[in-house]
Amino acid sequence: MADLLVMFGTTDGQTAKVAEALARRLRFHHHDTDVVNAAYAQPDPSAYDAVIVAASVHAGGYQREIVHWVLKNSRMLNTLPTAFVSVCLGILQHEPKVDRELQTIVEAFLRSTRWQPLETKMVAGAQKSTRSNFVERWVMKRIARKAGGDTDTSRDYEYTDWTDLQKFAD
Repeated sequence: MADLLVMFGTTDGQTAKVAEALARRLRFHHHDTDVVNAAYAQPDPSAYDAVIVAASVHAGGYQREIVHWVLKNSRMLNTLPTAFVSVCLGILQHEPKVDRELQTIVEAFLRSTRWQPLETKMVAGAQKSTRSNFVERWVMKRIARKAGGDTDTSRDYEYTDWTDLQKFAD
């Protein structure tokens, strides 16, 4: 089977969970799969048959380590089967304006890095209220309220659709 790389950037840990879930499903299909946090390693994508990059949206962009790695490797990535998974709580809102903003963030990332993945997937993240400061909790509560989600900031909520993510990996 294929040698695959799941490269990820994470701020609060949910994208790491997404990357591990993707890797588990790919291994289920008998692919050798490495999962790498861009904050700790910068592997050469030419060692792989395909690459999935996962990153989370924070303050209108993605983790700088992911941006740097994709920019550095975009030429090679464009020769491989690749996919980009964007993790963001905002997709829960299902509002045209928010959907356009999220699409703009993805497009700006891909344009600035000159990467053209074959597939792009948006995945809901998690609301990690217990690890957030007052302003972050306020923003997450506002997003959750608009999306009809949970607004109790004394606990964490996970909104990732694991079944949908598994289908994407398939």
